[in-house]
Amino acid sequence: MTPADIAAVLREFHRDKLALRQRHVAVARQVADYESNNTYQYVIAREDVHLSWLEAALGELETPPETVGEPALPARGKKERFEPLVTEDAREAETFVGRWRPRVADVTNARHRGMMQVVLGETLEHKRFFDQIIAGRQDMLGRRSNGPASPGTGDGVLSVRWLGD
Repeated sequence: MTPADIAAVLREFHRDKLALRQRHVAVARQVADYESNNTYQYVIAREDVHLSWLEAALGELETPPETVGEPALPARGKKERFEPLVTEDAREAETFVGRWRPRVADVTNARHRGMMQVVLGETLEHKRFFDQIIAGRQDMLGRRSNGPASPGTGDGVLSVRWLGD
């Protein structure tokens, strides 16, 4: 592969991973369950790391990354379940890995190929988290030291991800 070929593959991979990340942000806004939302926040943070790696690689190749906006999801009613969104995220993670695994194997630059393989592996871990949410698990990121009913989780999560000063 020429540097231009590698840049094109990295740019497309970045775009697809960014689209997943943006979808996860949109879904997280609709997931009020504390443990499930916490899992989405973890996934988004890892995806931010993946994207920073890919952007650094693209920068070395003097190739700007594409931008992808956050998708507009239909508004949910208060009693409507969020699990169908999680099911779709699990399916999209699996599709992403299935689409990219053969292409990553063809990348001739060992450093870029290794980075992309790590991203694929962690995407499968995210799929496992989504599958656990769908199954009703509450311990995706570990168990609380004082039990699952420990005080402090209140009635869900805040409606915004970060609070300013």
